[in-house]
Formats: sequence, C-alpha cells, structure tokens
Amino acid sequence: MKVTLLETTPAIWRRIQIKDCTLGDLHEHIQTAMGWQNCHMHNFVIDGEMYGTPMEDGFGFGDETKDESGIRLSECLPKNGKRFRFRYIYDFGDDWQHEILFEGYPPLENAKKYPLCVEGQRACPPEDCGGPWGYAEYLNALADPNHEQHDDFMEWSGKFDAEEFSVEQTTREMRKGLPG
Repeated sequence: MKVTLLETTPAIWRRIQIKDCTLGDLHEHIQTAMGWQNCHMHNFVIDGEMYGTPMEDGFGFGDETKDESGIRLSECLPKNGKRFRFRYIYDFGDDWQHEILFEGYPPLENAKKYPLCVEGQRACPPEDCGGPWGYAEYLNALADPNHEQHDDFMEWSGKFDAEEFSVEQTTREMRKGLPG
C-alpha cells in the first residue's frame, strides 16, 4: 500500500508491504514508516466509518469510533484486490491527513520478511510543527537565514533535511515496532 501525507509539496510518501493485521497494528506500521513519534491521537476513516481507540472521556468522540484493535485490515479491503483508498488522520491538532492507497495483494514470498518499506520520498515533518501550513512556514524559515523565525526553528529542531529518506532504515524501524 502507498501512504501519502496530504497537503505537502513536494509529496511525502511511503510504499509498504505488510501481512494482514489489525487496524491498530496498521497504525503502528504507518507511524514508523512515516517517521512519526506516536505522540498524538489518530483514527482511520474507511467507507465513512471511523476506527481508532475509543475514548470514554465524555466528549462524544469515542461514541462513533469503532475499536481498531478488533478489526483486521482484510475485513476493510476489497476481496477482489482492487485499488481502494481510505484515510488515516494523525494529531487532531495539526490534522495530518494521510491517504492510504491499497494497491492490491502482492504474492507473499516466504523468503521476504515483513513489514517492509519498498519505496518512499522525503522526511517526515517534525512533530507539533503546526500541520501542513506550519510545516511549509517551518521549511521557509529554515531555508532563509534572514527569516524572523529562522533562529527559533533551528534551536527548536536543529538541522532538518526535508529530502532525507532511507528505505532500509525505514524497514528496520518498522520491524522494531512503534516508537515511544
């Protein structure tokens, strides 16, 4: 499947291969493949249904959220293997929207070890940078030493290379599991 972080230019994306798993496990795979740190809430929106970690907080959020830990990915995907899109939202404050494109069922190869990142481009934005708009401003400030926020952002995050990405490192991280 291809995971694309929406509203970022140029696009930040990963192509991963995983075995059937729960949506909770898929959350872990997306977190590590993208480079997030699992600091915030998330949910999936699949065919109009919301899946995540139901909250019993009185805010009504959990009332409509189905428990992702009891739903297998294969229950949500087309049995015929046709391409299928759904959403993964991470950090409801920054509102990072990811399009998940199921590209079909590749033949499982016994010699391959899963999960696996097979392609991708660009580094994940830093946590808490303000969503797509804040990230764009962050990149502008880092690129311009005269920008009024350049020094603040450099102190906050240090050096950041938006083009940096390694398939091999991402696969290693995915196999280690969820950050945090």
